[in-house]
Amino acid sequence: MRDRYLHWETIPTRWRDNDLYGHINNVVHYEYFDTVINRYLITSGGLDIKAGEVIGVAASSSCEYRAPLAFPSPVEAGLIVTRLGTSSVHYEIGLFNSGDDDPAAVGTFVHVFVDRTTRRPVSMPAPVRRALELITA
Repeated sequence: MRDRYLHWETIPTRWRDNDLYGHINNVVHYEYFDTVINRYLITSGGLDIKAGEVIGVAASSSCEYRAPLAFPSPVEAGLIVTRLGTSSVHYEIGLFNSGDDDPAAVGTFVHVFVDRTTRRPVSMPAPVRRALELITA
């Protein structure tokens, strides 16, 4: 499944990410999803998260856990867009242990782009759309 993903990022784990069972706690996976998606939107799409008129808000997310991830090993996060609308985008994220072909977790995440002030859906900015088209499956 590794070859399914079109954008990659390595995310360092932290000591506090592990739970008492010795693996990354389930809620931390969602932080990794947010990290890979938002870093891509900022660096590749030019999304201005601090002052831009348009922002992306989370509409839904899910995660299927398949194998443990654990500190101190980094997480390799793969990202693709599975559906690109006018104001929304559906992502799939694969979280991998270093060098593994099968993901330890597979997540879905939906962003809706909204006006920063009114919070009403708007068309995503053209540079963001172009960046997302590059990683659409």
